Amino acid sequence: MNVRSQISILFHLDKCIGCHTCSIACKNHWTDRKGAEYMWWNNVETKPGTGYPHRWENQEDYKGGWTKDGSKVSLKGSGKFRGLKNIFHNPNLPVIDDYYEPFTYKYEDLFTAPECDDQPIAKAVSLITGKEMEIKAGPNWDDDLGGSPLYARKDPNLERLTQQEQDDLFQVERLVMMYLPRICNHCLNPSCLASCPSGAIYKRGEDGVVLVNQEKCRGWRMCVSGCPYKKVFYNWNTGKSEKCLLCYPRIESGQIPACMHSCVGRIRYLGVLLYDADQIEKVAHADEDKLVEAHREMILDPFDAKVIAAARANGVHDSVIESAQHSPVYKFVKEWKMALPLHPEYRTLPMLFYVPPLLPILGKMEQDLYDTSDEAYFTTIEKSRLPIKYLASLFSAGNEGTIREVLKKMMAVRIHRRKETVGDINAVEKALTEVGLTPKIADDIYRLTALAPLEERFVIPPAHREEAIEMTKMVLVEQGDTGFGFTEQPSRM
Repeated sequence: MNVRSQISILFHLDKCIGCHTCSIACKNHWTDRKGAEYMWWNNVETKPGTGYPHRWENQEDYKGGWTKDGSKVSLKGSGKFRGLKNIFHNPNLPVIDDYYEPFTYKYEDLFTAPECDDQPIAKAVSLITGKEMEIKAGPNWDDDLGGSPLYARKDPNLERLTQQEQDDLFQVERLVMMYLPRICNHCLNPSCLASCPSGAIYKRGEDGVVLVNQEKCRGWRMCVSGCPYKKVFYNWNTGKSEKCLLCYPRIESGQIPACMHSCVGRIRYLGVLLYDADQIEKVAHADEDKLVEAHREMILDPFDAKVIAAARANGVHDSVIESAQHSPVYKFVKEWKMALPLHPEYRTLPMLFYVPPLLPILGKMEQDLYDTSDEAYFTTIEKSRLPIKYLASLFSAGNEGTIREVLKKMMAVRIHRRKETVGDINAVEKALTEVGLTPKIADDIYRLTALAPLEERFVIPPAHREEAIEMTKMVLVEQGDTGFGFTEQPSRM
């Protein structure tokens, strides 16, 4: 058992209001430089919708992530031979039009325009070419357009739905939709790292954050096409690739990442997960319908004595183990099994998890009365405003049973709390029993979802940078470096 620790993230979609505060916080911190204008390390998408960049989920075009062929798992669009063949011409790269051409305005025209009968305007100017341009797209161009035929109907996840199901969905989507905030998943099996010919991308041993070494990067951009989530960007000014770094300078000093600290809906959680690195290959080879469960099994119980002993033997600090025991992400992912990875079929083993949105139709109109009888609560799960097939395409590689299990648990908690606060529901015990919950667990889920203070939502372990460096580097020679793996003590010779 090769126990390692990973800083992991959870987004609770039932609370996201699509305000984009997280995106702006990240933008102001990290990507307000020349060449990074179009980069949105954090973005919020309206679903159903095409996302950013355009139709990023369509891996038939972009060839990102891993694919399983029989018993073999390989990169979908690159590798030793394919990568070498396409190193000077990568046909799977998104182009600037798949994002948007960054722009500003000629604001001086508003002040220098001569007196006239017309209102002066500030023309749009490209930040790349410096020429006047017509604005055709933006980072959230289809924001709140869940029912639009131009955007929502081009969502790749709708391919799992029949034409009748799609038509029914878009009648409802005029009123309802969901928001999907996205950052780098800091995967356990990152395809961006495996695609990089120069070895510039690496995964930090002390916390699992995936970073790009700017000195080693040669701008081949294989990482851009290799990442199925399209969360690696190319800086056209510096000629280097850049990506979300999970605000690791903030985490190392005990601060919360900028996007998470600014979240208005309090949908974001951060904590440590312990996992068995020896199982990565096995999980990556699992069948699609078993990927989510295999991913969960790889995550270890931080209270297990054997896990603790193995973690200590591998150099995991006691303070990290203690943080894992208080991790809110562990509770949602492993203990309550309510959080799921985004597109597990890409086989990158993402360490960012989502609690899917609960969008039920809680009643029906009969003789001008809105009926919300007890018996209707669970049956409406199948008639959610977003079809289970659609949510399964996003979060469980098409396994609808996994989505039903999560939604029923969320509904059971809601029924339990309705009983506690209003008292007009009688089927509480049946609802909890059916999904294996007790009133105590339901209250714990409710508290962490709705009432938890900041210190319970973000459990950040001490960085221990000094120990990380000493495990792999000669401190006096490699000043300023950080560690990468603690399994073996290197020779000082």
